[in-house]
Amino acid sequence: MTGTPDVSGAVGPRLNAARRLAGHGAAASLSLYLVVKVGWVAAALFGHAPPDFGSTDWVVLNLVTVAMSAAGIVLGVVLAQGPKWHIPTAPLVFFAWVGSGFLVPLLPYAMVSAALGAGGDDGDSAPSWELTLIAIGFTGMAVGLAIALPIYMRERWPGAYLGRLTDRKRLAARPARTASLVLTAPTVLWTYWSLGGTLGLDPAHRDLIDVNARLLLGNSALWALLGLWAIWAITSARPNMPVWLPTTLAFTASGSLFAWGGWRLAVALLRPGGYAPAEYPAVTVVEHSLAIAGGTLMLAILVKSIGDGRLR
Repeated sequence: MTGTPDVSGAVGPRLNAARRLAGHGAAASLSLYLVVKVGWVAAALFGHAPPDFGSTDWVVLNLVTVAMSAAGIVLGVVLAQGPKWHIPTAPLVFFAWVGSGFLVPLLPYAMVSAALGAGGDDGDSAPSWELTLIAIGFTGMAVGLAIALPIYMRERWPGAYLGRLTDRKRLAARPARTASLVLTAPTVLWTYWSLGGTLGLDPAHRDLIDVNARLLLGNSALWALLGLWAIWAITSARPNMPVWLPTTLAFTASGSLFAWGGWRLAVALLRPGGYAPAEYPAVTVVEHSLAIAGGTLMLAILVKSIGDGRLR
């Protein structure tokens, strides 16, 4: 690949074992979440949907998450097996990008939320054992992806993942400027709301922005900033640091912007169970559309940086 070192993709036995353990652990953890979701769908089909949801909305919403979790389980197994399974690049990168974007950025939030005791209040919506399985599923998958995915990427695309930034070619700055401009509004809004601001929030739904929601907003702003820093570092080929660090951050942050932006926009527009976001409708559409666009631009810059857009 242009501008990248020609190195072997082989890793030592420890990293190989870590990838296998993390990949299988991610798949096993998310299987617990899948079991709960399948149970919810089955219960709804027999007339046991939550009272604040229509049966159809509840079944459709959970079928979507069933499909997503099934894809995540397959991804965990693929990562555990390593590059010996010759999975086509495009679907692998897409599912890894979205999956890691959904879950890995939640790890800092989960730690801070647990320390502050600020987790969301689910009330009597589900038995505690179901919520525990869901938490294990999310956390296990997130940790597994955070470990297995970088090792897999280093094995499959070593020339794009090893070396130092200062050994790479600089890229045109315009795409990074565009991504920064696109992400300015959502990042500022998330930071502002996380600090207690109310401009842009619908007074009828401001009560949704509790401590837990503020932590999530702050976490979203943090990852947007980390992603932009990583993209600028890759574009400028500075500072003198290992390539894997900004590459991993850019991949994860851009995936988070795209995945969560798409999910939140879809939920806000479809309003399952009468859901209404805390923001005014127009703000919601613009905010998440910009997040989707920004994440996509960041991925395009990253792909460009690792070989003129070519992944073998």
